[in-house]
Amino acid sequence: MAFLDILVYPDKRLRQRAEPVTVFDAELEKLVQDMAETMYAAPGIGLAAIQVNVLKRVVVMDLSEEKNDLKVFINPEITPLEGTQEFEEGCLSVPGVFASVERVERVRINAMDVKGNPFELETDGLLSVCIQHEVDHLNGKVFVDYLSRMKQDRVRKKLLKEQKESASQAA
Repeated sequence: MAFLDILVYPDKRLRQRAEPVTVFDAELEKLVQDMAETMYAAPGIGLAAIQVNVLKRVVVMDLSEEKNDLKVFINPEITPLEGTQEFEEGCLSVPGVFASVERVERVRINAMDVKGNPFELETDGLLSVCIQHEVDHLNGKVFVDYLSRMKQDRVRKKLLKEQKESASQAA
């Protein structure tokens, strides 16, 4: 297993659209393991492959307190079912930034596991929010896109400044 580098907003690679997974093999299993290890170490509750610069429709997440309930979604598709809810969201690609985002309350998820077996799940609450957030990543969208233009600019400038300071300290 290996820790993967997480892309940080406003990196343009976060705007790429991930491609469907067509081969379910040991390489995919290794990617899922590496993504999970990276997510746990960050620490986070969800990670999309696009965030580690892999253009595949792969999501890992674990919402458990004990970090022992890894969920894997390959080629996830979401069908909105009902309602709306507002949650305070954060993101491993937008470190230190949290904002309230409105999302669909109840969704149906159609996906495959790491072996290519299809499954369907209906969910609400945090799992619903998290899967919508991660699928947004697979489609080239970041949660700050839901914020006002002024807030987006503030976040972008803050993170660029932090990146510049970090790079100068490393030199």
